[in-house]
Amino acid sequence: MADEPSADHLFPAVRPGAITLARHGEPALSRKIRLNAPAYGEWWARYEEGGLLPGQTPPASLLTTAQRAGVIVASTRRRSIETADAVAAGRVFARDPLFIEAPLPPPPWPPWIRMSPKNWGFFARFWWWFFDHHAGQESRAEADTRADQAADLLIGLSENGQEVLLIAHGFFNTMIGLSLQKRGLKKTLDQGFKYWCVKRFERV
Repeated sequence: MADEPSADHLFPAVRPGAITLARHGEPALSRKIRLNAPAYGEWWARYEEGGLLPGQTPPASLLTTAQRAGVIVASTRRRSIETADAVAAGRVFARDPLFIEAPLPPPPWPPWIRMSPKNWGFFARFWWWFFDHHAGQESRAEADTRADQAADLLIGLSENGQEVLLIAHGFFNTMIGLSLQKRGLKKTLDQGFKYWCVKRFERV
């Protein structure tokens, strides 16, 4: 008597969909200024509330990814929502504070030290990452936990085979990507850290 076909043969497992992490478009707030540490803290607070610089066009590749995605998710920051609006072509997308950027409190340096927001961002991230300087905001350990939660949520959304597109923030996307890789996904595309750029992760 021939062997009966197994349930796995009759109903093969669904291959999880790809997960794409996109950085938002360019914000409107100018970086062409020099600030001391307290002023940078105020600048970052305005950056967190602001939207996109007008007149931008999403890359064709990101539009294609959005069309292919079964679900699109954005953080609750305005710059992420406006980016999602630009690529979703009228589709409804989810908004979740789980995906907001990790904080950037400036190091407590003397007020005579003045730098551009770009340089302050680098040193603030360095102090936050290596010295756990969080000034009462989210710590690195807390952000690591949040990144793991975000990765688990995205994996869950992709398990039925649909592709998932997250539109969020540069550094926290990197942290989510590390969590995805710890969970066995492989980075198959990395466009870097510029605005509108993406990183793609898949089960291989």
